Amino acid sequence: MAHPGCGCPGSAARIIEQPASHGGTAVAVPSELRQWPVQLHLVPPTAPYFQNADLLISADCVAYAMGGMHQDLLKGKALAIACPKLDDTTPYGEKLAAIFSANAIRSITVAIMEVPCCRGLDIMVREALARSGREIPLESVVIGVNGERRN
Repeated sequence: MAHPGCGCPGSAARIIEQPASHGGTAVAVPSELRQWPVQLHLVPPTAPYFQNADLLISADCVAYAMGGMHQDLLKGKALAIACPKLDDTTPYGEKLAAIFSANAIRSITVAIMEVPCCRGLDIMVREALARSGREIPLESVVIGVNGERRN
């Protein structure tokens, strides 16, 4: 195995072998992004796009690992992205609880990578949901480093 970055097995350098695509005509896939900003640090808890929304809270790397992320996870949802390993996550719990409390969120999908450090995002969301006192359906989606859904 390659040298692990920062001592974490999830940040170990590796090459991911993908099958060669079979030519054909490339089709432009439109973005499903419905709002700006998307960074959890920047989104206002009372932003109108959170009201009556299905909410996707995604680890930053998911969009790069999963080729069909816009169609498979983002379509029709409001979005907040974060990195539990590299971001200063100190304010995240409070901000997430504020988002859940201030809005009629219909559902929450948490998309994380399979690497151990990414679990922190799922834990933060669950703790913030409990703190908010709201009962909102929550689904966790785990994406492998090869882009495949693991659950």
